[in-house]
Amino acid sequence: MVQGDPGEGKTTFALAVVALLTTGRPMPGGAPLPPGNVIYQTAEDGLADTIKPRLAALGVDCGRVLVIDESEKELTMGDQRLERAIRETGAGLVVLDPLQAYLGDGVDMHRANEVRPIFKRLGQMAEATGCAVVLIGHMNKMQGAKSAYRGLSSIDFRAAARSVLLVGRSRDDPERCVVVHDKSSLAPEGPSILFRLTPDHGFAWDGFCDTSADELLSGRDGGVSKTRQAEILLRDALEGGPLSSEELLSRSSALGVSERTLKLAKQNLGVTAFRQGDRWYARLPQEGKGVMS
Repeated sequence: MVQGDPGEGKTTFALAVVALLTTGRPMPGGAPLPPGNVIYQTAEDGLADTIKPRLAALGVDCGRVLVIDESEKELTMGDQRLERAIRETGAGLVVLDPLQAYLGDGVDMHRANEVRPIFKRLGQMAEATGCAVVLIGHMNKMQGAKSAYRGLSSIDFRAAARSVLLVGRSRDDPERCVVVHDKSSLAPEGPSILFRLTPDHGFAWDGFCDTSADELLSGRDGGVSKTRQAEILLRDALEGGPLSSEELLSRSSALGVSERTLKLAKQNLGVTAFRQGDRWYARLPQEGKGVMS
């Protein structure tokens, strides 16, 4: 599941992932995958006038983005057309945006007994086909509540999902958005991913940060600021030449920057590491090639 408030970038993030999957480009910090087909269903935006131009701007291979015709019959999560389309096209990903629009008539999304059977069938379909399913959802207005209770639906949605991502704008930089791993049942949680949305340059991946889900929802996305602080520290410290890893860690600790945040800042800046004698040193990338620390 990918959740967020309206206008906070969740659909843009999903489309950016589609762009990577259809062209074989890697996710930030990940390895490239073979290009694949994606089924993208949306009930909120027009495909021709909104979704397709956004996909094109993100560099999507539009020939690999497929849509099930809903002109005569609306699609639901339990619709047999969904599994049939996956098998016929070999799609590796299905995106339903927003998930509430694909529950079907007569289903109360706040009733667990009505939601659970739908998600069970969807999970069985995903397991049988090997296709990943991403459901995009809105948040409710319970400001201050923990992330687990901010989904606009039964908490069983979250319970059924193997992974939940939250997307929101950074409070200290409205053009910067944060993707936070809020739940992960099958693997360790990943670092929060940053991307930019600007009128002039559009979408761009922008590195990593330490923001938590509750910090993002409460507006205290201090992880972004801490990561920026660490980036400034690294630039200032390494402009004069390489420094030992111990010295960098000591300086960051004095500023209240964690070792994890320092590592993310190194990755964002492309800081390289090299060994000299029995000590490790760090340097800015323009000073030479090295191994990512």
